[in-house]
This record gives sequence, structure tokens and C-alpha cells, in this order.
Amino acid sequence: MVKRNRIVAFFLIILVVGGIIGATSKNILNNIKLGLDLQGGFEILYKVEPAKKGQKIDKTALASTAEALDKRINVLGVSEPNIQVEGTDRIRVQLAGVTDQAQAREILSTEANLSFRDFNDEVMLDGTDLVEGGAKQSFDENNNPSVSLKLKSADKFRKVTEDILNKAPNNVLVIWLDFEEGKDSFKEEVTKETPGFLSAPSVSKVLNTNSVQITGKFTPEEATTLANLLNAGALPVKLTEIYSTSVGAKFGEQAMDKTIFAGLVGIFAIFAFMIGYYRFPGFIATITLTFYMFLTLLIFDWLNVVLTLPGIAALILGVGMAVDANIITYERIKEEIKVGKSIKAAFKAGNENSLSAITDANLTTLLAAAVLFFYGTSSVKGFATSLIIGILGSFFTNVYVSRWLLGLWVNSGFMKNKPGWFGVKREQIYSLSDNMDTLDLPTKFDRFDFVKNRRAFFTASAAIVAVGIIILLVLRMNLGIDFTSGTRVEILSNAPLTAEKVSSELKKAGFETDDIVISGEKKNIGVARFKDDFSKEEVTKLKAEMHKTFGEDPTVNSVSPTVGKELAKNAMKALLIASLGLIVFVAFRFELPMGVSAIIALLFAAFFIFPFFSVIRWEVDITFIAAVLTVVGYAINDTIVTFDRMRENMQKRRRLKTSQEIADVVNTSIRQTLGRSVNTVMTVAFTVVALLLLGSESIQSFSLALLVGLIVGTYSSIFIAAQIWVEWKNKELKKKGVLITYKEKKRYNDQPQV
Repeated sequence: MVKRNRIVAFFLIILVVGGIIGATSKNILNNIKLGLDLQGGFEILYKVEPAKKGQKIDKTALASTAEALDKRINVLGVSEPNIQVEGTDRIRVQLAGVTDQAQAREILSTEANLSFRDFNDEVMLDGTDLVEGGAKQSFDENNNPSVSLKLKSADKFRKVTEDILNKAPNNVLVIWLDFEEGKDSFKEEVTKETPGFLSAPSVSKVLNTNSVQITGKFTPEEATTLANLLNAGALPVKLTEIYSTSVGAKFGEQAMDKTIFAGLVGIFAIFAFMIGYYRFPGFIATITLTFYMFLTLLIFDWLNVVLTLPGIAALILGVGMAVDANIITYERIKEEIKVGKSIKAAFKAGNENSLSAITDANLTTLLAAAVLFFYGTSSVKGFATSLIIGILGSFFTNVYVSRWLLGLWVNSGFMKNKPGWFGVKREQIYSLSDNMDTLDLPTKFDRFDFVKNRRAFFTASAAIVAVGIIILLVLRMNLGIDFTSGTRVEILSNAPLTAEKVSSELKKAGFETDDIVISGEKKNIGVARFKDDFSKEEVTKLKAEMHKTFGEDPTVNSVSPTVGKELAKNAMKALLIASLGLIVFVAFRFELPMGVSAIIALLFAAFFIFPFFSVIRWEVDITFIAAVLTVVGYAINDTIVTFDRMRENMQKRRRLKTSQEIADVVNTSIRQTLGRSVNTVMTVAFTVVALLLLGSESIQSFSLALLVGLIVGTYSSIFIAAQIWVEWKNKELKKKGVLITYKEKKRYNDQPQV
């Protein structure tokens, strides 16, 4: 009865949780905020500069500016703006879903310092005299668009008009917007059509009113914009764009659809592999992975996380990474079954013996994700946020939930004497009387001697590094504007494009470049690069002309030289910090020789990506660095699993007395872990290949860099990390004659060399 109850409980849990997921998923997905790269919009990084001499840009000035920008965004009706103060003189603004991006950019950065002056340039009234929100678009007596203003004090305006009348014959009241000190004669400017001049009405009588109307050659849209600017108030500082990204709505929609489809293909490939290879435990893994995806999206909703395109990529990758815990655990359980243990005993031992490796592997990836978050740009931060949430969620669901669900079946006794449900054939099982240990099990890799030819691996790896350096010196990297500065324009067309067509249309709009690449499945995406970073006026003009020609807003990225240098510097800093952090972590969890060996292997894997991209001439952007750091954090998982098994194999010995014993420990450990290492990398590769072939073009460089890094990372963990450790231990053996192992350390509480 108890046995049956556990299975009934399993199905009830699946039905209840499945019902909750089915009933709430749609609302959760609708509630999650989408980034500008998924729904269109723009991001601008402003450099905050003094608006007048002697002004200091401090925390107070930055806070006031952020508040003023927030008021202006409210005018636009954007519900979820993101305004961040960065450093000592930067403010980043992200607006997703803005329909009129040109108007939004204008409202954000225009200073809107309104002033009423006499003919001698004396300020009579300014923006502080307006009632908050008192400006609105209206029409004058001739039905022409105008702006009506409401003043705080009718009496003050009466005194102003009275004063103007006393200055006859020049009794004009000049209304000026954004007057800048240092202009030529103001008296000459008032009669000309200049950017700051609005109107200069004559005052014929004293006006005792708090209502003023500004008339001029306005269109209704211009009058509305002016009213909105005046309601938002003047900016306390000067803002200069040093980085901007402007994404067309169609681009965002297309990128999201393609990436989600690619993700579903990759995820179903993982599900099929897990069920086919691991049988019933694989089926349990698909259930927990589904719950993991739901839980991750739920956390996104709770934390109001903005989901970006790299963030979706991280979620999809997270499924591949999350299954690692299951693979490591299931492989351990299979080993315990093969040595003759019962299903229940094998389940318990496999869970206990796999927890250490799973924890270490997740912590290393978490470290790399944290570094990405602190040193990445906004899009990379989105990727890192998704990765961090995914790592924590996967550890919970695939360590605890998965084990609990599988445990219901194991402890029910239903699976007793059914090793085939775990993918173990009966002829592979030894009798308990054979006294076999999991560390003594034969593997299909026993004929390979990985240590014997280590010098050949070192030579080949060194040659690859040397050739790679030469390639980088000769060909160099095809750096994107993230690192070189300039402007990148991505044009979407309903019909196939040619480089000549794109070049011609850009030239008509006043923008010339020969650096044009055609991409997309239908050859309907044109990518043009310019050496100069565009001003907001140039971006507005370009977007308008391209929309007129091709029917869609292009995506425009513009990076100043200052920001380009900073991004390159931060990328190198992030790589250095991640490497040092991993050395410390592995040295703490294992030993210093293992930490150093692991990092040398990882740096080889990370380095290999650079000359590879140099040869194929793919553009390198900031997401490329995110891929490299992900490789650094994730590829070390294989090394940790191997080191964990090496430590376990050494616990069988008290001392290592010969070089052969050192080689035996490494060879045995690699043979025992190679199968699971290949499987863990393969599951992640399913999602990466799907993203590369079926996902958005904007993350193709990221996907390819990640794929190459994962493959080379597997090679480096086997043929570099473990082999360097062998060399290190052999040198220690020559000096000391004997090496104390982990078993003796535990027994005598000594400080061992291993």
C-alpha cells in the first residue's frame, strides 16, 4: 500500500504542478517586461557636463538630472523607463516600446530653458514662473497651432508688461528657448529664424493675466513637443550622447520570434537525448527542467527583470547547463548499480557522491556570471542576470526536486530489480561477491593512455597558441563599433537587398560608406558601418530616410571613442578577475596545482576563440566577450569533475611513490569521467547550435564563440589541465621522493602537498 501511495503521490504532484504551470504561464509571460531589443526602443548613455561656468557635476547634480529626465519620460507616456546614474558623470536611459523615437530623443536632451526678455536682453520671466504642467498645445485666433502657458502670478506678468511699455519704442517681449550665453548680439538675433528664438510680440497695453500664448510657425506636432518640454522643466546640466542604441520594432519582434523558436528546438533535442540515454531518470529530468523554466520566468516576473535578447539566450543555455546536475548524478547511480548494489542503495550513494562536483561546477559558472554582471553593458547585464537566476534555479530544481521525484519511485520499490529503467544492462552488473568498487569499473576508454603522450599534447597546444598569435598580429580581429567607436546601421527590408542598393540609398540620405554586409536567410538585412559616431540629429535623419525607403525603422548603434576604449578595458578586466577568482576557488576546494592547471587550460580555450574569429572575419562585439567569459565559467566544469574523481581515486591510496602511480590516477579518472563530460557538453551544444543556426543574427557571434569555446574547453580539460598537474606532481616527487595523498591528509590532519 505504501509503495502504491508513493507512485500515486508522484502523479498527483505532476498533475497539480502541471495545472498551475498551465493556468499561470500565459499571465507570467505577459507580465514580463521586454527589453528594447525585443520590442523596439532606444538606449542612450549621456555624459553630464556643466551648463554654465563654475557648475560642478556632483551626486546632487546627477540626481537632479535623473529626476528631470524622469519627468520628461512621463510626458512621453513610457510606463517602465530605466534611468541609471553611472560613475561620476554618466546617466544611462533605456526606453523600450517608444513609437516615436525621434520625438523622445528630442524631449530628453533639449534643455528647454524658457525665458521672457526685453530688447536689451534682460530676463523678465523664466521657466520657474510657469505653473507645473501648465503648458499645452492650442490654436490662436487665426486657427494656427500655438502653445498656451499658465503663469504662477498674474501680478508679476502685469509688472513685466508695464515695464516693457515704459521702454518704448522697443516695446517687444522676446520669448526665447534654450538661449545660450556667448551668442552674437542678441538684439540682432531676435528678428531672425534661429533655433532658440520663438517669437517677439509687441506689448501695446498692460496685461493683468496669468495666461500667455506663444505663436509662431508651428506645426501641431511641434507645438505639442514644445508644450511637453516646458511641462517637463529645464535640464540643470548639459547632456552629450556618447553611446546610443536604437532598435526598430520589427527588428525586435523578428529577433524574439527566431530566438524562441531556436530555443524550443534545442530544448526538445535535450529532452529526447535525456530520455533516450538515461531512460526513466531522463524522463524525470525533463519534468524538472520544465519546472525549472517555469520557476525562472516566475522569478523574472517577481523581480521585474527586463528580458533582453541575450537574456533569452541565457535562459535557453540555462536549460542545457541545468541538465548537467542530472547527468552527473545519473552516471553515478549507474556506476553504483553496476557494482551490484540495489536500486535503492545505488540511488542513495549516487546522490551523495555527486553533490560535491555539482556544487563546485555551479559555483564556478556563478562566479563568471557575477563578473559579467558587474563589468558588462546593459545587454550583457541582462545576459548575466538571466544566467545567475538560471544557475540558482537549476541547482534547486535539478538537485533537490529531481532527486525527490525520482526518490518517490525508487523508495516505492516499484523499480526493484529493474536496472534497465536506468539504462544499465544486466550483463554489465557485477555480483556483490566480486567486491567491485565504482572506481574499479572498466570503461570503454580503457585502451587509451591519456598521460603517455602528454608532451605531444603540450607541443600541439603550444603550436596552436603560436600560430594564433601570428594570425592575430597579421589579420587582427574584426572589431565591432563596441570597441572601435563609430556607428552601425542594420536595415530590414521586405525584399532581398544588395550592397549596391543599400549604399545608394544611404548616399541619397547623405551617409556614405563602403563597409556594407548583406545577411539574413532571405538576404533582406543590410548592415552598414561608419567610422564616425552619429549625433542625435543624424540618427533621426537616417532613421526617417531609411523608414521612408524600406518601410521599417533601422537599428542604429552609435559609440563614441571614449566608450569604445572603456568597453575594451572592462572586457580585459573582467577576464582577468574571473581567471584569478577561479584560481582561488579551485585552489581552495582542491589544491593550488589544480587551480593553476585549470586556469592555464581555460585560458587556452578562451584564447583559441580569438584567432578563430580572426580567420573567419566575423565581427566581434560586446556579446562576444560575454561568450568568452561564459566559456571560462562553464568549461571548467569538466575539469572540476575530472579533478573531483582524481581526488576520489587518490583517497584509495596513502601515498604516491612513482610517476606511474601519478599517471594511473589521472588516466583512470579521465576514463571514468570522459563519458559524462562529453554528455554535459553535448547537451549545452544542442542549445548553442540551435541558437547559431535558427536564432537571431544579432547573437550569432555569441553562439559561435560559445560553441567553439565549449569544444576546445573539453579538449583542454583532458589534454592540458590534467597533464600539467601530472608534470607538477612529478617535479614534487623528484624533490620529496613521496607524495602524501588526500587519504593520509584526512587520517592525520596533515598539510599535504596534494
